[in-house]
Amino acid sequence: MPNLGGLDPRRIQSMMKQMGIENNEISAKRVIIETNDNKKIIIENPSVTEISMQGQKSFQISGDVKTEKNLEIPEDDILMVCESTKLSKEDAKKLLEKTEGDIAKAISLATE
Repeated sequence: MPNLGGLDPRRIQSMMKQMGIENNEISAKRVIIETNDNKKIIIENPSVTEISMQGQKSFQISGDVKTEKNLEIPEDDILMVCESTKLSKEDAKKLLEKTEGDIAKAISLATE
């Protein structure tokens, strides 16, 4: 715990415990948060602290953050690329993921 305004970290821990607040460091490699709008927030090399207070748990997370968008490829799009290019469904899906779902671009790349 960082030194807060010259206060002794052990004293702060003791005061928090008296107020019913506990915090524990959690050893983690990576934290992934999936949002409702199909995005992933990925935190590499995280520092994770679990804080318990009055029966509630919360987490404090810091680290190297990157954001990704989850791309859902419709089955119809995969089949369209398969029919146009004679690729397998797996290869067509990979190509659509590479082109971020752009069917025309996927077909164009497959036929080059």
